[in-house]
Amino acid sequence: MSEFVLEQQNATKVITSQPKDRIRRLVWRISAATLILMAIGSATRVMNAGLACPDWPLCYGKLLPTKQMNFQVFLEWFHRLDAALIGLSAIAVVGMCWWYRRCLPAWLPWASTFALFLIVFQGILGGLTVTQLLRFDIVTAHLGTALLFFSTLLVIGTALTPYQGTGTVGKLPWLGLAATVLVYVQSLLGALVGSRWALHQCFAGYQLCDVMYAHIFGLLPPVVAILAVAIVAWRTPALHPALRKLASMAAGLLVLQVILGFATFRLHLQLELLTVSHQAVGAALLGTLVVFTVLSLRDWASNREPKTDKIAAKAGAIAKSIVELRF
Repeated sequence: MSEFVLEQQNATKVITSQPKDRIRRLVWRISAATLILMAIGSATRVMNAGLACPDWPLCYGKLLPTKQMNFQVFLEWFHRLDAALIGLSAIAVVGMCWWYRRCLPAWLPWASTFALFLIVFQGILGGLTVTQLLRFDIVTAHLGTALLFFSTLLVIGTALTPYQGTGTVGKLPWLGLAATVLVYVQSLLGALVGSRWALHQCFAGYQLCDVMYAHIFGLLPPVVAILAVAIVAWRTPALHPALRKLASMAAGLLVLQVILGFATFRLHLQLELLTVSHQAVGAALLGTLVVFTVLSLRDWASNREPKTDKIAAKAGAIAKSIVELRF
């Protein structure tokens, strides 16, 4: 009888975990597609292809402008295609989360809905970048929203990933959160430099140099924060291997990002591949820190016992010892 009950419980657990697993896998795929989308968007900008399709949402009034197709048109068209597929996938995630909400965490449907709102808002900004002829504030908000959508997906995917903490994270969650926020702000400054072509204008006529220098000297706070995360993670005993690996990855991406930024500056943006790589590595660095922060927060939260539980446990131990002494 007990074996039958256990089999029923295991079967129920498998059934309820299937939607969660499918959603988690889909969210990770959308995250990868979003990272590629941002790299394509950067290539579209540096190749002066932002207005290659003069209308929106179609391109030259067609879904596939075969007659007008060239490399620049292809970049802009493929950028829109990738964004549309991501939007459809986000709708599918929201539908699954609300349909299976009874066997999912209560926060998941709302988090997926927020992600869908971000991608819809991102699409609106994408249309405005064309109709408003690449206005710098809209272009900056376009990338900022993409990074926020990317981070939201990573939070959802990481929160759904099985993980058993060790309870040794200490202050790492807060260091990781600070580093994440600082990298996001630095990414916005970088987007502002790119959308205003500040580097070109500063080199050509000493205009917008303040914007460029804000991005350069703004690098210091996130560098210090990331190095703090890496050093504390390396020096923390019995830290979960995943957290140690993510901290090392963040430090490695930071070094690569600084090298790419220095090379881009020295070569005056003459190599488009460097500029695209600079933005892609920056997004990957932000994503690594997001995953690190969520896992470390889960580690911290799972090992925080309420004070009432501790008091009850102590009271139970005292009562047990009294009973043992009596008998």
